[in-house]
Amino acid sequence: MDYSSDEESDISESEINEYKDKPYEELKAGQYRVKVNGALRCPFCAGKKKQDYKFKDLLQHATGVGKGSANRSAKQKANHVALAIFLENDLADGVELSQRPVLPQPVNPPPQQSDEFVFPWMGIITNIMDEGKDSSALHDGNYWMQKFAVYKPKEVCIFWSENEQIGQAVIRFDDNWKGFMNSTEFEKSFESLHHSKKDWKAQIANRGPHIYAWCARADDYYSEGPLGHYLQKEGKLTTLSGIVEKTTESRNVVVAHLSSRIDKTNENLDELQYKYNETAMSLSRMLEEKDRLQNAFSEETRKMQRLARENVHRILEEQENLSEELELKKRKLDNWSKELNKREALTERERQKLDEDKRKNVDQNNSLQLASTEQRKADESFLRLIEEQKREKEEALSKILLLEKQLDAKQKLEMEIEELKGKLQVMKHLGDEDDVAVQKKMKEMNEELDSKIEDLTDVESLNQTLVVKERQSNDELQDARKALIAGLNETMNSAGRMPFIGIKRMGEIDEKPFHNTCKKKFPPDEAQVHAVALCSLWQEHMKDPNWYPFKVISVPGGAQEKTVEIVIEEDEKLQELKQEWGDEIHDAVVTALKEVNEYNPSGRYTVPELWNFKDGRKATLKEVIAYIVKNIKAKRRRG
Repeated sequence: MDYSSDEESDISESEINEYKDKPYEELKAGQYRVKVNGALRCPFCAGKKKQDYKFKDLLQHATGVGKGSANRSAKQKANHVALAIFLENDLADGVELSQRPVLPQPVNPPPQQSDEFVFPWMGIITNIMDEGKDSSALHDGNYWMQKFAVYKPKEVCIFWSENEQIGQAVIRFDDNWKGFMNSTEFEKSFESLHHSKKDWKAQIANRGPHIYAWCARADDYYSEGPLGHYLQKEGKLTTLSGIVEKTTESRNVVVAHLSSRIDKTNENLDELQYKYNETAMSLSRMLEEKDRLQNAFSEETRKMQRLARENVHRILEEQENLSEELELKKRKLDNWSKELNKREALTERERQKLDEDKRKNVDQNNSLQLASTEQRKADESFLRLIEEQKREKEEALSKILLLEKQLDAKQKLEMEIEELKGKLQVMKHLGDEDDVAVQKKMKEMNEELDSKIEDLTDVESLNQTLVVKERQSNDELQDARKALIAGLNETMNSAGRMPFIGIKRMGEIDEKPFHNTCKKKFPPDEAQVHAVALCSLWQEHMKDPNWYPFKVISVPGGAQEKTVEIVIEEDEKLQELKQEWGDEIHDAVVTALKEVNEYNPSGRYTVPELWNFKDGRKATLKEVIAYIVKNIKAKRRRG
């Protein structure tokens, strides 16, 4: 839990001593963390610039805030008083022990000796006789390197006397503890053969042709001759204790440096974690905004569809009223024409009157012809309007697809922007800001970030324009479809279902499979009752919100996978229905389930839809309008 300095106080200054017990118990229970990654922090001042404290500094901070500060609330003061008590009573001993520096100890140090050795470690080989079949190889340093390869020598230097009959050699080892161990083993191997330095000095008169060897020490270093000059030139005298001290000092320096680097790295990691939390919160807010925009978009789409249906319904009503008026006038004129024909045998006066009436009838027929022509033009205009609405629907669909692509591009740009920001932060905290290459890379990343932000602004502007246009087109189309459904409902109420185009209630179970199955299981006089009862029972089951036999699966679709809902065939209810009543009734219920889940998954009741019964699919606006116009013309011809 985090508290800020401007938090509203629920207690008075006099209640501080009473309130401090509660945060003190929470600190002891571990609900507030004081030690984070080995550093001490104030859990009641999260978000402040200074995060890490030493123990004394944190205690001074808690005591100072608890005693009184003008910009601190009483609750903040009580919290800091509790923190000071917790530091003094519960954390003081543990922190003092953890903050004591631990000096590194050398692992298995070599035995302390007072002898002075030549460093880097060197061995001396003497009494090399230039005799025998290997006399030529004795002059080659590689021969001695291979001979003593088990001790891993680095270099061998050979010195011969003036007559080149007896020679000496210096063998050089690594200048580390492993080299010292190798030189010691080298010396011990000759001691075991009684060919050591001690034996060399003891057997002056009877040394024989054997070689003697030992580790170079102070007396060898100060000896006369080429061997002593070589040791003085290439090495120096030292003791084992001196090397141990230097190694310990060097190791302490490295450990202190690494400790400092670790502390700095922990600080950088804490800061990066804070930046990461900020970025995660920003992304969460962006996703919430996206969901809000999608919901608003869906609501506007439904509104556009409703308006389109209302407009089409109004247009159809006006056309139907005009057609009825035209038919009524034509029938009246036909009746008048028949009456005039019956009166042709009357007197001249009546005949003249009849002629005059005929002229009027001709004029009225001409007027009706003109009206019929205007009606035909209106029908053609109406068909053109339907074609225009179809074209606008196709444009709206293409705009929706483009809008989805733009939304995906926008999300991708937003993620790339956040990724670039994260990379810049990491380079700032972990990279060397004085490095020219790093500076150049950061500049390029900043330029790329500015470019992507500009692209994101353009995409958002285009998205807004496409959303507005798509809403307008979709509203008109949906209103037209709603109007057609209302008009066809009235036609079907008066004349029954149309042969090809009509209204289908999506989510309504087909009764025919129930009748067919019940006729096989029950007598003819009971089959009808059982079929209707069973169909009604399953229609009610479908309205139950607790029964949802669907699952979501992923379907590959272009750049990214899409999710669709399918019926769970293993559902217990559906399996029982299939086993008891057969596949035909089971398939009818599954079909109705799919329809209600597509058209009204929340309400679970049937929804009317324009339907092409000939092809078994949803009818298009063009098909419905063409069918209505065709029926109007057929009625006109019959009238």
